[in-house]
Amino acid sequence: MRPLLLNTYDIRGGAARAAYRLHRGLRAAGIESQMLVQSKSNDDPYIEGPRSRYETLMGVVRPQFDILPTYLYPRRGNGVYYPGLLPGNYVKRVRRLKPDIVHLHWVAGGFLNPSTLTAFGVPVVWTLHDMWAFTGGCHYDNGCGRYVETCGKCPALGSSRGTDLSRWVWQRKRRKWTDVSLTVVTPSRWLADCARKSSLFSNKRIEIIPNGLDVAQFRALDKWSARELLGLPTRKRLILFGTLNANVGQRKGSQELWEALQAFRKAHKGQDNYELVIVGQSTPISPPDFGLPVHYMGILNDDVTLALLASAVDVVVVPSLQENLSNTVMESLACGTPCVAFNIGGMPDLIEHQRNGYLARPFESLDLAHGIHWVLENNERWYALSKRAREKVEVEFDLRVIAQRYKSLYLSVLNQAGRGCDRPELNVVW
Repeated sequence: MRPLLLNTYDIRGGAARAAYRLHRGLRAAGIESQMLVQSKSNDDPYIEGPRSRYETLMGVVRPQFDILPTYLYPRRGNGVYYPGLLPGNYVKRVRRLKPDIVHLHWVAGGFLNPSTLTAFGVPVVWTLHDMWAFTGGCHYDNGCGRYVETCGKCPALGSSRGTDLSRWVWQRKRRKWTDVSLTVVTPSRWLADCARKSSLFSNKRIEIIPNGLDVAQFRALDKWSARELLGLPTRKRLILFGTLNANVGQRKGSQELWEALQAFRKAHKGQDNYELVIVGQSTPISPPDFGLPVHYMGILNDDVTLALLASAVDVVVVPSLQENLSNTVMESLACGTPCVAFNIGGMPDLIEHQRNGYLARPFESLDLAHGIHWVLENNERWYALSKRAREKVEVEFDLRVIAQRYKSLYLSVLNQAGRGCDRPELNVVW
């Protein structure tokens, strides 16, 4: 079996890491997986990327060209929005690689043109890492819900017109994808519900298969050794979160996290045993005053350092307002670190309330602050949460199990397409 996984990037970004981990898991399971990407960063010989300096340059500029139409909307928001209008140029390469099945992942940023899906000549599976496949261009709708029927009057574009860019992109997707034999996979139950409600995918086969993780690599390391290696204090309670960056849009919950931290600081005024760790940003020129000591870790991409950091801290806070299946939460739980998040999206698939973390009421900053306090206030409770966190990942997200689930799905899809499968019992995705 020769699946070909398509993703805009190979290892840059959460969706890319999830796709690449699956690629490695499939190969470890004896499946001849390959990847085709627009921009390649690592040296995996089974990943096809740009073949010349020109193609490398185009991999950099195509995302910028793809968003040019959005500049017609001066009131547009700062969230990610890709119309997907650039001509596709990967069909010949896909056919040359002769896959049995094409497996799409995150293919925005100038990589996938909607008309491409009908040109591969083999069955297509698409794992969704956000909502882009069934919207008019946004990757998360921030609750607007217009994708259920037809887009238009797009809040992401700041548009009040029904026949705006989002409506045109949505109609184009409908024309190109209605008759495509497409199997959709979502990593979370929430995204599956969204896809089923959408007018673009309501008649497609939709399966739920979570992202997988190498549980041998992501595991609890000695906390004190991890802190010493990372230059973090060894005798403090450390709270980890991502950068408070307004430029990534409201979806990441920057405002809610800021309010939660202020409430947490007030509740622990005069105590000096709590410190903050921020990943995704180096120390800014004018750092904000959180009222607590802060350690900036910069941008981390390699799994070894990510596992080290997840093991070093005491709690991870992910305050997203919309989220599919958070890699950060999964990685942290695998390392035995409890997580705090709002009870939204795919968070309940990962966090079991007061069993391996805390699910705060959406979008109550005070409850988010209470969750941080609840996780940290009792050592005996923390160790119980940590134990259950690791067990959760071992049982439900082990990459070896996820690879086998995809193998079963591939066989089922190929069998339905009449491309050979002498084991019909494998049609069921378990």
